[in-house]
Amino acid sequence: MKILDDTKVVATPEAIKLIEKLKEKYGPDLLFHQSGGCCDGSAPMCYLQSEYIIGDNDVKLGEIGGIPFYMNDDQFEKWKHTDLIIDAVKGIGGMFSLDNGTGQRFLTKSEVCII
Repeated sequence: MKILDDTKVVATPEAIKLIEKLKEKYGPDLLFHQSGGCCDGSAPMCYLQSEYIIGDNDVKLGEIGGIPFYMNDDQFEKWKHTDLIIDAVKGIGGMFSLDNGTGQRFLTKSEVCII
């Protein structure tokens, strides 16, 4: 696992409220992993730390709401000049993400950084 020196991810107040709701229900030991596609599109997925194994090819982008946020290094290579803004909007969460069933879902917005 790689850890970046500077955070590449922030959260909106709405996302922080949803994170706090999930912490109340599941406890503080959560993590985010940015999905690269497939079944749940490109949604940020929230898991119990005990139910998701972080691999050597994952990059820690930072933390939001005290929760670590990871992405696969292949995906990070494509997004390395992008800062992520995690929001919470009305909708159905990813099938395997803890936000599923809350009436809200996490959504990744991005801002391209000029280098």
